[in-house]
Amino acid sequence: MPDSNPETHVIDYRAAEQLLAARDPRGAVKLLDSVIAAHPENTAARLLRARAFFAAAQLRPAELEFELVLEREPDNAFAHFGLARTLQRAGRPQHAKRHFRLAAALDPKPEYVEAARFDATD
Repeated sequence: MPDSNPETHVIDYRAAEQLLAARDPRGAVKLLDSVIAAHPENTAARLLRARAFFAAAQLRPAELEFELVLEREPDNAFAHFGLARTLQRAGRPQHAKRHFRLAAALDPKPEYVEAARFDATD
């Protein structure tokens, strides 16, 4: 039975961050599954799991996770950007462009602004 100790979940979350940084997205997803099972409302864990799904080229799970974050935090520029990259990679550039533009409007970081300018017809 998984440990339901809150400290364990914090440790698992931090370990998942390290696994993702070390290019082990599948390992990160495994750790985050237990964190999210215990704390389904934890947006940070869901955002990290979305990033891990994306890095593992699991585009549909990444898309669903980014969308769930955006339902809770519609002004989360990073989640819009992550969803846009996921949609772009999945061959849905028109949908991606909308989220790139929302990310840039919410947070005019250079990478978001540049991405918002891509031509969806390419």
